[in-house]
Amino acid sequence: MRALIVVVKPTEWRFRIPEVEVVAARAYLTEPRFSELRGVAVFNLCRSYRYQATGYYVSLLAAARGHKSVPSVSTIQELKANEIVRIRSDELDELIQRSLAPIQSSSFELSVYFGRNLAKRYDRLSAHLFKLFFAPLLRVSFNRSRGGRWYLSSINAIGAGEIPESHRPFVRKQAAQFFKQGRFSPPKRKTARYNLALLFDPKDPDPPSDEKAVTRLTRAAQRRDMSVTVVNKDDYTRLSNFDALFIRETTHVNHHSYRFARRAQAEGLVVIDDPNSILRCTNKVYLSELLTRHGIAAPKTLVVHKDNIHCIEAELGLPCILKKPDSAFSQGVHKVSTRAELQDQVAELLAKSDLIIAQEWFPTEFDWRIGVLDGKPIWAAKYFMAPKHWQIQKGQGTARRYGRVEAIELEDAPRAVVRLGVKAANLIGRGLYGVDLKQRGRRVTVIEVNDNPSLEAGYEDAIGGDAIYDAIVDYFVRHIELKRNGRDDGQR
Repeated sequence: MRALIVVVKPTEWRFRIPEVEVVAARAYLTEPRFSELRGVAVFNLCRSYRYQATGYYVSLLAAARGHKSVPSVSTIQELKANEIVRIRSDELDELIQRSLAPIQSSSFELSVYFGRNLAKRYDRLSAHLFKLFFAPLLRVSFNRSRGGRWYLSSINAIGAGEIPESHRPFVRKQAAQFFKQGRFSPPKRKTARYNLALLFDPKDPDPPSDEKAVTRLTRAAQRRDMSVTVVNKDDYTRLSNFDALFIRETTHVNHHSYRFARRAQAEGLVVIDDPNSILRCTNKVYLSELLTRHGIAAPKTLVVHKDNIHCIEAELGLPCILKKPDSAFSQGVHKVSTRAELQDQVAELLAKSDLIIAQEWFPTEFDWRIGVLDGKPIWAAKYFMAPKHWQIQKGQGTARRYGRVEAIELEDAPRAVVRLGVKAANLIGRGLYGVDLKQRGRRVTVIEVNDNPSLEAGYEDAIGGDAIYDAIVDYFVRHIELKRNGRDDGQR
């Protein structure tokens, strides 16, 4: 196969490689002779690959002409997507830690030229990066976390003009060896059996999962031959390309997370959190009625409206708790201790919602959280109150403080707590839920059922570990297969 090296200016590539033609980008884009060539591999070494720049068009037109383009347009797009870079980084995590262990600084930059680096000790890492991101010249940046682990922070394809002068003899040697071998196609990646879309925003101030948990989920998916693609709110129209959707953003009804859930369900995807679960769990008025109807033990509760405000103190006493219907993460939940506080807070909440919730004051040292999936418990944890506070979270923004989280073996959690948690979750559906309960003596009560439960590395998964993520992936696989076989997948 004939090889072309395409650069902005031919003087940027000073090396003469046998049987390799160096071509100016403008000539490749505009001269008819190049569009007529067949059996050509185009090595795009332009300075910029940004959208609609010259380098971008070189790879785009190469694909249109049937030429092999290195890097391809899809590789260029992957390099721009931080989520893809993180996932690819996770695939190499062990190799990254081993290769960079001797480095003492907090950051490191690796130059990868045709799959090699000047230092032989980085050859394996360089070769793997070249396979994942098939571009001739790469600059890879790593940073060290506070915990001491290295992570890939960015990876960029660079142009011929960006090669440092001291590196040029090495680049010439590696280029000559590479073109002599004539292997111009990237290694084929195995196509996964199933495709999972993960709606995840690392900038969410209270994300239900952190990036380490996303990494663990991705590895669990790979063990079951499932690919994971991180999507954001702009990927709404892409949902039909997937088999399942896992929402790891904070959910609200008037929010893109709910629209994603509805669209995915309409497209026939297996969905966590499904639209019904979001509707049911995010409204505490609904939950109160549901728990009461089915005889689920809960703190004494009153649905408050403008005509029964006077009943709150008489029925619940003071102090008591007031909640707006869609409160989450301890926000929109207020403790009132005096009649004046009660009147002021009720007026403020009823100005925003026609119905609110009032509950008896039921203090405990910690809340139980039982994680329930498909009608079965998969983790248990204690959420302790924030220091000198009555909730697990105190404050907002940078001043936010949390109580500690202690994962517990399911077998060691009180049977009455686990049993009641599962019973409450099953009233909502068969997805993934986190049920909050309080226990004082023999009395166990359900506080709420959460559709989008927190699952963070080192916290909820501290005991269950990979088994939790495997269970979630197994759920998706099982229900995808039920759908493909035309059977009821059990979601409701």
